Amino acid sequence: MVLYTSPFPNSFLSVLHSFSWGLIFPCYWLADRLVGSFVPTTYEKRQRADDPCYFHALCIIITTPIYLALLLASLPFALIGFLLWSPLQSARRPYIYSRLKDKNHANGATLLTEWKAAGSGKSFCFGSANVCLLPDSLARFNNVFNTQARAKEIGRRIRNGASRPQIKIYIDSPTNTSISAASFSSLVSPQAGDNRTVNAGIKRTTSMEYKGDNCGSNNGEESREDKGGSGEPHEGEENTCIVPINGEENGHMSDTEIDTVNGQARASGPAEPSLEGDADISKTPNNKQKEGDSGSLDSCSASRESLVKVRVGDGTVDQSTVNNKLLYKASIMKKTSVRKKKHTDETFDHEISAFFPANLDFLCLQEVFDKRAAEKLKEQLHHYFEYIIYDVGVYSCHGCCSFKFVNSGLLFASRYPVMDAAYHCYPNGRGMDSLASKGALFLKVQVGSTPQDQRIVGYISCTHLQAIAGDTTVRCEQLDMLQDWLSEFRKSTSSSSTANPEELVAFDVLCGDLNFDNCSSDDKLEQQHSLFTHYKDPCRVGPGEDKPWAIGTLLDPEGLYDEEVCTPDNLQKVLESEEGRKGYLVYPTSKNHSSSQKGRKASLKGNGRRIDYMLYTEEGLYLEWKVEVEEFSFITQLAGMTDHLPVAMRLVVSTGEDDP
Repeated sequence: MVLYTSPFPNSFLSVLHSFSWGLIFPCYWLADRLVGSFVPTTYEKRQRADDPCYFHALCIIITTPIYLALLLASLPFALIGFLLWSPLQSARRPYIYSRLKDKNHANGATLLTEWKAAGSGKSFCFGSANVCLLPDSLARFNNVFNTQARAKEIGRRIRNGASRPQIKIYIDSPTNTSISAASFSSLVSPQAGDNRTVNAGIKRTTSMEYKGDNCGSNNGEESREDKGGSGEPHEGEENTCIVPINGEENGHMSDTEIDTVNGQARASGPAEPSLEGDADISKTPNNKQKEGDSGSLDSCSASRESLVKVRVGDGTVDQSTVNNKLLYKASIMKKTSVRKKKHTDETFDHEISAFFPANLDFLCLQEVFDKRAAEKLKEQLHHYFEYIIYDVGVYSCHGCCSFKFVNSGLLFASRYPVMDAAYHCYPNGRGMDSLASKGALFLKVQVGSTPQDQRIVGYISCTHLQAIAGDTTVRCEQLDMLQDWLSEFRKSTSSSSTANPEELVAFDVLCGDLNFDNCSSDDKLEQQHSLFTHYKDPCRVGPGEDKPWAIGTLLDPEGLYDEEVCTPDNLQKVLESEEGRKGYLVYPTSKNHSSSQKGRKASLKGNGRRIDYMLYTEEGLYLEWKVEVEEFSFITQLAGMTDHLPVAMRLVVSTGEDDP
């Protein structure tokens, strides 16, 4: 299948489309500004609290007639542009595929070594987020604003979080097998041309290697055996290492250890300046560096998230294992609470994280509706992801039943090559949702090859369902279509037969904003849909019941800019407590209680509405391989940027070879 690198098949249509959009854009921009001036966000209201009460009204009185006059003057040109633009959409392709040609622009992202399926297995990390990048006037109804600056900052935060070194600190104690909350501050992501390497004494590994057993190993022996032997890391974990630290029986670090690591951090040299300093970010509400703000990895305080996981044994601290070339201003803080927990009945780690996972492989975004914002976001993501598919969807009346003003809002980014892509539009959208070409994007990626030259591939699907409350039937119909399209895509892109397989399927993942949760009584039909018999939800026990550690992903828009939650670290702290979640998450609806938000918080149990999903299946995969969840995260790094919590999942594909 040919991937479309431009929206039109020839340059003439592209030029004609640019000309028509140039005629439309002034009218579109003025209308957006005019409506936006009447919809202030809570952040803007607080900023104006000290101004005289008449000042804002005076500004509106002056600017509104100007906007109206210019809007009327631009209408004739917009009409001509629309008459040219609308017919062109019949020739428009459903997406744009962008591949980074200059790999030096990748800001130091480690080039992937192709997986040969010869080791014990490989892990893949998937992320999904609804980023609310609508035209500014519409975004304000969700209490977010300045779409263009937010797009740039969101891209910067994602790639900074994903490109940071994955330093894992594991607790290995006879009395406490939970994961400690030691954290590093100001962990700077690798920069272009910066050849920072992990010392040979630091063992590169993944968290699946250590599950709390065999805790008495000697640190020095682990370092000596690293090059040759039994501690073989999983392929593809480029920036992963562990730091062995001697700990107390309760799993906390001693003061001596803290001084040791702090001393090495101070010896590493002065702190680096901020990664980015663009002026337009000052327009966003989270532009000031506050205590605990770790959104861009250059704050002055330590993140409380599991930036690091330390394995604590009975040996002494090996100084060579601390990589002072990698950590700047690093300090380890003693924490009394556990940030990352593993339930006794759970087979994988789960956490509320202040950062996107290190070594993020695939990213699926929803609500990237604004085309200019999509370009800015793509530019930032290309610092880390080599392959991006954006501007997904159809416009005008082409391909769907009703007129579409905006695209699907889907965006996909990958570190692995994309082999095939397909998009389908849901034809049954209602209300405001019918104006967007909401649908599903299906991807096939190549993640390696076998020694017999068989391709190793994976399937990823991203979707965004009907949003209007009460449209249960519509969402169920869309889930039916989604399953049918998934099956068709797998069949049309498969080049294998059972007798002579040319490619092996390693994983099949489905993610996106499904706009229903697993606890609301109004969403019972969606909760019992057959999709969940084919795909597994790591956060779900069954219809109507989530696992106790799962939390909601829909934030209360009114509280986005409260000081308690306006930074990644602060939001993480709040969501770790039940009372905090009741204050800032939207909770499941119930027919038996008042429809007011406060009434639901007071009367309903649960941890909020979880409408952003990350699903996986074992059906249709290579029979001799096994897929398991290694880690699931709810992410707060986009605090103040969107009204959704991103989610991430790390899968481990075990080949069955050389397993311990």
